[in-house]
Amino acid sequence: MRFSGFSLDTYRQQWFGNIRGDVLAGLVVALALIPEAIAFSIIAGVDPKIGLYASFSIAVITAITGGRPGMISAATAATAVLLVTLVRDHGLEYLLAATVLAGLMQIGAGLLKLGYVMRFVSRSVMTGFVNALAILIFMAQLPELIGVPSLTYVMVAAGLGIIYLFPMLTKAVPSPLICIIALTGISIYFGFDIRTVGDMGELPSTLPVFLIPDIPFTLETLMIILPYSAAVAAVGLLESLMTATIVDDLTDTPSDKNQECIGQGIANTATGFIGGMAGCAMIGQSIINVKSGGRGRLSTFCAGIFLLFMIVVLGEWVKQIPMAALVAIMIMVSIGTFSWSSIRNLRDHPRSSSVVMIATVVTVVFTHNLAIGVLVGVLLSGIFFAWKIAQIFRVTSTLSEDGRERTYTVEGQIFFASSDDFLAAFDFREALERVVIDVSHAHIWDISSVAALDMAVLKFRRDGATVEIVGLNEASETIVDRLAIHDKPGALEKLMGH
Repeated sequence: MRFSGFSLDTYRQQWFGNIRGDVLAGLVVALALIPEAIAFSIIAGVDPKIGLYASFSIAVITAITGGRPGMISAATAATAVLLVTLVRDHGLEYLLAATVLAGLMQIGAGLLKLGYVMRFVSRSVMTGFVNALAILIFMAQLPELIGVPSLTYVMVAAGLGIIYLFPMLTKAVPSPLICIIALTGISIYFGFDIRTVGDMGELPSTLPVFLIPDIPFTLETLMIILPYSAAVAAVGLLESLMTATIVDDLTDTPSDKNQECIGQGIANTATGFIGGMAGCAMIGQSIINVKSGGRGRLSTFCAGIFLLFMIVVLGEWVKQIPMAALVAIMIMVSIGTFSWSSIRNLRDHPRSSSVVMIATVVTVVFTHNLAIGVLVGVLLSGIFFAWKIAQIFRVTSTLSEDGRERTYTVEGQIFFASSDDFLAAFDFREALERVVIDVSHAHIWDISSVAALDMAVLKFRRDGATVEIVGLNEASETIVDRLAIHDKPGALEKLMGH
């Protein structure tokens, strides 16, 4: 039997192969999720319980249905900011409906195998994505570090000291968990007047219940929520698949990207029916999980279960956790997330790769939108790649002894970026009886290259030469046969007309 591209034995191992590490890591992640879920709810303009219920639901469901064990998914800022206008203009019920629809779209993307689009995201874009996210994670902590009592800085410094020094004593317990317990105990014992989780917003005291969004089921409603759902689905999948790739690298284990699309979709669809907002994978929390020893599905599942247990049952205790402890953890995540080697490699890596990485970072930090930054990076990568391939191109020629025939030998890739160079390589003023265009070592890719070939053939024929094209490979021959017009009546007039 197989599940998500893996055997049942592998799936079982993902659940129970690291029980102790996964449970402890899940506890750390759950504590760190609480203030973030509240903050993201505030961003979206809804009650804190909307984000908290969503984080519980999404974490638990993706643990079961997702394609990347050990990755944490919950309510996120990336999706929250997309729903602000919808909530303001139409209310909470439309947000829930948009969440359900976004989930269905993500399921469709998974079934259509769109997870493979990650192949087109270069390493430079990935590095830029990671560095930008590290910067955003740190910037998100600044409100907790500006205009606060000096004691806060002492607590944050103490938290960082515990996080980095405690593993020298033992790694049996995650140091971020010790940080939270120690700073909370000190704060309560001495009665420190510093910000706590309780200051972020009211925690819910009841379990979520199933509900159907109270909206009119009309085409007009669909048109209202569709743009928001499409944006949430796209951004959510992009961030989730990027995070999955990063966790793949951190753990040296593979993931099923298409199954992850389906898992994210199921989670968001179900979450909309229990009063939660849309979410996706969280790179910061995922790194906390991995660095705390979490590797399997159980860590994600425990994060969701512990989160619900703590806010509903232990809410009074959780409220007393100082924000300084969580800020220290997130600063650790920021430092650990940033690819410091990418700074050293700026001198050694190709300039185009460095430009792509820096452009991705700048765009994400400036717009606070990961999707836009990644899109800019991918587009630049494509442009630079096309430019490089266009340079790997040349045309040489030989003239027969009698001076009547010239053979042009084409090498490289003929496409939109090299088609002008292809045409410029021919001497149309030379008086010839016969021209041979040998493309045995070339490949014709697109309509631009076919049009250039048409133009070359027709110009030689216009001056009285016979033209023969030899060496077309199967793929090139297919596109030339389908699109070329040089053997059709009135071809020269048609080509000049365009």
